[in-house]
Amino acid sequence: MQSALQAFQTYRPLLFSIAYRMTGSASQAEDIVQDAFLRYQQAANTSIDSPKSYLTTIVVNLSLNYLKSARVQREEYVGIWLPEPILTSDAESVEANIERQESISMAFLVLLETLTPPERAVFLLHEVFDYPFEEIARMLQKSPANCRQLFHRAKSHLAEKRQRVPVKPEKQRQLAASFVAACRSGNLETLKNLLARDATVWADGGGKVRAALFPISGQETVAKLCITLMRKVPDDNRLFMDEVNGSPALLSWSGSQLNWAAVLDISDNGIVGLRNILNPDKLAYLQSQLQERQKQQPFDFLN
Repeated sequence: MQSALQAFQTYRPLLFSIAYRMTGSASQAEDIVQDAFLRYQQAANTSIDSPKSYLTTIVVNLSLNYLKSARVQREEYVGIWLPEPILTSDAESVEANIERQESISMAFLVLLETLTPPERAVFLLHEVFDYPFEEIARMLQKSPANCRQLFHRAKSHLAEKRQRVPVKPEKQRQLAASFVAACRSGNLETLKNLLARDATVWADGGGKVRAALFPISGQETVAKLCITLMRKVPDDNRLFMDEVNGSPALLSWSGSQLNWAAVLDISDNGIVGLRNILNPDKLAYLQSQLQERQKQQPFDFLN
């Protein structure tokens, strides 16, 4: 039992990383990983050649089962659907030992939604987590040739939609700080210069919090909206910057409650997107991460 627990703890960060990218839900990823452990415990008397492969197989298939049921839920979802945000600035975070920043970004997770579940599984396992096609084939009970076909189809589809030059973290932080300063000062021209021409804002309220039901695009329109929203932040809401899903994010905190998280999408052309997560259900995991870290490190509030 102890060896099973040790093996599980060794691979837990990897398992969560796979489940989170597969589902776009941190809370669901936690449930899947825990379920995988319970199934692994039940198979303790079975001869398992590779705990890593065995656990990954369970996590991938549980994630595929979830995606089948989630499709109906997302079709009925009120407004824009965005993934659950996770904190990635913490040295102890689940992503700390897995340097795959682009694949954890909000933009990339949204893009993964355009793939079929099998395409998503094969692409992530091979491209992001370096599993060979032969091992992926055993996990999914498909042929290696079929997995290769799924991979190339997924990669081709994603390549058409993501044409992005990586931006260094220092530049991202500088742009984010300038963005917040311009929003708070109400400097429209400065803010417009920070935004790409096709900058877009998405807001996910899930029908539980008031939010725009459709994306809002355009340099000047987005700039005016950001200034307006910043002016409407309640006095008891305290703002701070952090890294969420590998990108700079502006967060609002009051008491012990996370009110919203606005994640910036930054390219070499400037700030191209702002993804606002307001649905309290989707903020629960990030809030728990922040509360845990707050025990050792107080927030550096902007106001």
